Amino acid sequence: MTSQQLRKKGMLESEISKAFTQWEKDYLGRGSVKVKTDIVRNMIIVVVNGILTPAEQELAKDRQGMLSIKKIRADLIETGNAQLKQIIYDITGENVKSFHTDISIPQGERVIIFMLHSDLQAKVPS
Repeated sequence: MTSQQLRKKGMLESEISKAFTQWEKDYLGRGSVKVKTDIVRNMIIVVVNGILTPAEQELAKDRQGMLSIKKIRADLIETGNAQLKQIIYDITGENVKSFHTDISIPQGERVIIFMLHSDLQAKVPS
């Protein structure tokens, strides 16, 4: 049994949230207000709240501004996805099979789903 398997699910989720917040600060220059991570079967779901800067909130007041923010934010996270996958591997010992994300501009919220090759939830105690 690896050290990842001995840690409880809640501990892994907390570690992922903290690591994601640190990645945001290091890579994007600022962290979000709140990060919540859930391990569900072979998925790691990360919900990030409070992601928009004051300037982005102003820009988001019209449709074109919202679309611009979505594109820029998608491009930014896509360029950092190798680092995010490495964070998941370092914490869980599991490789990421695929990575999905979307952002809700009105809510200032991003959802990221890491699909794993195996059922992590079944491997860790609750």
